[in-house]
Amino acid sequence: MTHHALPAHEAPGVTEESRSAHGAHARESPERPGRTGLGRPRVVIAVDLPEPLCQEIQQQVPEVDVVRDHTLYRPRQGPADWSGDPDHSRTPEQQRAYEAMVDSADVLFSLPDVDPAQLARTVRANPRLRWVQAMAAGGGSQLRAAGLEAAELERVAVTTSAGVHGSPLAEFALFGVLAGAKTLPRLTSLQRDHHWGERWEMRQLAEMTVLVLGLGGIGRACAQMFSALGSRVLGSSRSGTPVPHVEEIVPMDELPEAISRADAVVLTLPGTTSTDGLVDQGLLESAAPGTILVNVGRGTVVDEDALVGALDDGRIGFAALDVTATEPLPADSPLWDHPNVLISPHTAALSSAEEARIVELFIDNLRRHLEGRELRNVVDTVEFY
Repeated sequence: MTHHALPAHEAPGVTEESRSAHGAHARESPERPGRTGLGRPRVVIAVDLPEPLCQEIQQQVPEVDVVRDHTLYRPRQGPADWSGDPDHSRTPEQQRAYEAMVDSADVLFSLPDVDPAQLARTVRANPRLRWVQAMAAGGGSQLRAAGLEAAELERVAVTTSAGVHGSPLAEFALFGVLAGAKTLPRLTSLQRDHHWGERWEMRQLAEMTVLVLGLGGIGRACAQMFSALGSRVLGSSRSGTPVPHVEEIVPMDELPEAISRADAVVLTLPGTTSTDGLVDQGLLESAAPGTILVNVGRGTVVDEDALVGALDDGRIGFAALDVTATEPLPADSPLWDHPNVLISPHTAALSSAEEARIVELFIDNLRRHLEGRELRNVVDTVEFY
């Protein structure tokens, strides 16, 4: 059954559809934390979340009405494709119905259409709205792009999916470091030419030092994985807080010295004003010859012109990039054709399990929201991370 929302000024908190769908659960309840008025809190699903997971939210948190209409979403093209088919367009009537639905929410599961402009529109159209769950671990950049006013940022909390993608991205980071350590470009070149060649020594993870920049959920997962394989792990973060599996915490102002001791650098940093261009020519010049670089954070962290220069002079021996400063990577970027670069089209985190993991995180936060407790993964509205 689909659930159609009423405009915010008409929404009583429970639609006739939700009454028939949820039976006894649809009765109104008194004011409580996490609520904006009388009636049951409305959780509106703003993207095409599979119906069994919509039902999971409703079953796990029966105090709310989970409102969705699968006929109004952009069709998904694969697992966790929250943005949906870019070529799909709604009719004017469908667009009005979709906006009425999202504008009736107390809580939104996803930015509407994963679009910062649509987030701004619904925040201003809907005074009920108090919390939005972003689908991305880097949801802070989406919130920054929405351009909300200070009072709007104060009223509406935005949380990210940080931690959900830790394991898949740590595996890609491991793959990238291994590809460099085991000289994947040389192997593929020889195989392409049907040439056996001479033997050569490859690097061993158990003898390598890996510097992880950014020790959030992804960085912690990377540290655990590399440590388990015998690498010495260094790490750096804004807080400087000790992290399991990280042998040494490096202050941010000591990165040049730390990178000179690293065999590989793994970037898991968010895209903020303080991280933009952090990995620049100066920092790369401090790297030891042949250093491996893997980026599973945000592409804006790396000065790509400086990276190409470091690749050309051998300071960076191999780079595996799941993200780039501009996506898609422009066709004329020299990174495409560099023999020691592996490009992944921001796909390393994609996993069918992502949907259920985000819902699990959302359910925990939804309970916190209703109880007036602190939410997990709230975006910092100064640095937007």
